Amino acid sequence: MSWAEIVGFGLALLVMGVGLLGSVLPGLPGPPLVVAAAVGHRLYFGEAGLGNPLLGVLIGLMCLSLLLDYVAGLLGARKLGATWRGVLGAAIGAIVGLFFGFVGVLIAPFLGAVLFELAGGREWREATRAGVGTVLGMLAGAVGKIACCLAMIGIFVFGVALR
Repeated sequence: MSWAEIVGFGLALLVMGVGLLGSVLPGLPGPPLVVAAAVGHRLYFGEAGLGNPLLGVLIGLMCLSLLLDYVAGLLGARKLGATWRGVLGAAIGAIVGLFFGFVGVLIAPFLGAVLFELAGGREWREATRAGVGTVLGMLAGAVGKIACCLAMIGIFVFGVALR
């Protein structure tokens, strides 16, 4: 590997690391960033990059992670009785929570879901239950995205290193 390839590999891994963080933090497109880094690496370095079949696997994993995130959030919310208001409140709470650090990212989606459910006329107990379901669904989706991102990064590392 030349120095340029080593630097390019390192930059791709840095972008993939940001993508991995995006699996947890709202507002950052985690899995698409991981795929974009691999595609960018392939476009710049050609044959020294990841092969087309493995890029296809990465794109498939990205689609799977986005589907898992959506389905997990929806199922968690619906299972414990959330309405569309609770899901919307949790999403807004997650964005607001970014400004309050790690604790904000954990607590704000719950508070957003509960407040939006209460504003929609739900009782306190129902709103709280819906908030818990929404947050559990979001957490399950984040775990799925993290697993897919780690698999994509592993495939990239081994695919490029073994070329």
